[in-house]
Amino acid sequence: MQWTLVVPLKRLARAKSRLSDTAADAMRPGLALAFAQDTVAAALASPAVADVAVVTDDALAARELIALGARVIPDEPRAGLNAALAHGAATVRARHPESAVAALNADVPALRPLELARVLDAAAEFPRAFLPDAAAIGTTLLAAAKGQELRPAFGTDSRARHRASGAVELCLAGVDSVRQDVDTGDDLRAALALGVGPRTAVATAGLLIRGQ
Repeated sequence: MQWTLVVPLKRLARAKSRLSDTAADAMRPGLALAFAQDTVAAALASPAVADVAVVTDDALAARELIALGARVIPDEPRAGLNAALAHGAATVRARHPESAVAALNADVPALRPLELARVLDAAAEFPRAFLPDAAAIGTTLLAAAKGQELRPAFGTDSRARHRASGAVELCLAGVDSVRQDVDTGDDLRAALALGVGPRTAVATAGLLIRGQ
């Protein structure tokens, strides 16, 4: 099964506030863009992915991600993450009603294409499925097969909320790169240990965090 991924990205100026203890205000927009670029590039290289649609109103991010091969959907609801994802999925399905759609966080810069394919192949066995994040509290990927509504419930305790919504939790070993999103300095250190994409590697080169 081939999937369309919907990737939400808030305006870069407001992104990654929880990295304030690791990166200065002026650096965080660049980090958020680098995370998104490496995430999208890896997703597009996955054999299970046909298309990546980024939901964003950030003009710079839109240009850079279009250059990588993604398409951009304006965040018309402007009502937060879940509204953006629902809008993105609805826009994808308006063009291609039979699309299998998965929401993927924009901040998984260590993403490996083949690990993503394993997750999506496993998700294809269920109407709706999700992958918990490395902290086992949140969610990095939520998938809806053909004919199924996405019904995103990202945010605080999204693992529990997605499970309560009827989505099947995917329990897979060896997909750490898909589970490792980056919200905090500890998350970033974990991603760097896994091996991040080239843009994140450059963007984090000046941060004194690798050996901490």
